[in-house]
Amino acid sequence: MAQSEFDFSGLEKRLGVSRRTFLKFCTGVAASLGLPSGAAMAMAKAVADPKKRPPVIWLHGQECTGPTEALLRSEQPSLEHLILDLISLDYHQTLDAGAGHQVEDLKKQAMKENKGKYLLVVEGAIPLAQDGIFCKIGGETMTHITQEAAEHAAAIVAYGSCASWGGVQSAAPNPTGAVGAPQFLKDKTVVTIPGCPPNPANFIGTVLYFVTYGKLPPIDEKGRPKWAYGRLIHENCYRRPHFDAGRFAKEFGDEGHRKGWCLYKLGCKGPETYNNCPSLEYNNVGGGVWPVGVGHPCFGCSEHGVGFNKPLFSLADVKTHTAPNTFPAIEDRQDSSGITAGAAALAGAAVGVAVGATAAGAKKLDQKEKDQG
Repeated sequence: MAQSEFDFSGLEKRLGVSRRTFLKFCTGVAASLGLPSGAAMAMAKAVADPKKRPPVIWLHGQECTGPTEALLRSEQPSLEHLILDLISLDYHQTLDAGAGHQVEDLKKQAMKENKGKYLLVVEGAIPLAQDGIFCKIGGETMTHITQEAAEHAAAIVAYGSCASWGGVQSAAPNPTGAVGAPQFLKDKTVVTIPGCPPNPANFIGTVLYFVTYGKLPPIDEKGRPKWAYGRLIHENCYRRPHFDAGRFAKEFGDEGHRKGWCLYKLGCKGPETYNNCPSLEYNNVGGGVWPVGVGHPCFGCSEHGVGFNKPLFSLADVKTHTAPNTFPAIEDRQDSSGITAGAAALAGAAVGVAVGATAAGAKKLDQKEKDQG
């Protein structure tokens, strides 16, 4: 497409990067989502068009605000570009500058003016016990607030494990009756982005897909975007060769642990957990900034019933794992979307490279190209 057909000048000024660098970024995101090459231009046009920015209503229930804290540190793109260039964040209980009745009135006004057009993001669990009295905002229960906001939302995203299936609040005996958004909004389609905290890139990629196509990406049976949660951590883990060779750390700090051997016998739940942690690390920080990368077993935070709902690393818990020698060969396993893991491993490796182009990184790349040119 010729530049005369699509003017990038306004976008270049807003983002501070060149047309070429921005298209590289869009191409990378499109590739990570498994979209054809033509999708990159569609994404670029959508981001450049202010009318495409979806209004967002962001609610907080029972949680530690970890997902928002992770997003605050995002570089894929940075938070200011997310808010100013990709979405219109009309209401967010943590980031709102105002407070009290004024903010709550603005939320209701935004939902009324954008009926059927806004994106609802739920962060945190929703307590159902005793008519929802265990979580109130502005004098209203989380159950009422969520139901009201979900009624006319164009799409609903549960961000974080607490919002996806209840998280630690839902662990037995669950006195507040905490559940996730999909369990509460049973008549709605809810896209889940689980993790404790989730990788911001999984949220950003999902939002970019929504901005581009006006709908959410394909999801698995648990509501998770297939592009991000389609493969077991175990299948793409860079400690997998040690697993196959039978090299396991048996105690924290032993020789195997120091040498980076497989953490399965320390209770790693990678063979049970679907997520892209090994191939898409957090916020473009190298060095393995995720549990397994720093020598700690995966604790299954993105799987309901694996993380939080039972003791994390007791001996009894480790004994419930499938014995290592009973796992099928990696080429024979299937991921949650039905793709064989052998093929998926190659795609997974590409994800980290593709989404690695961030707003900050794009600027550095742009400057490097200028210096070399």
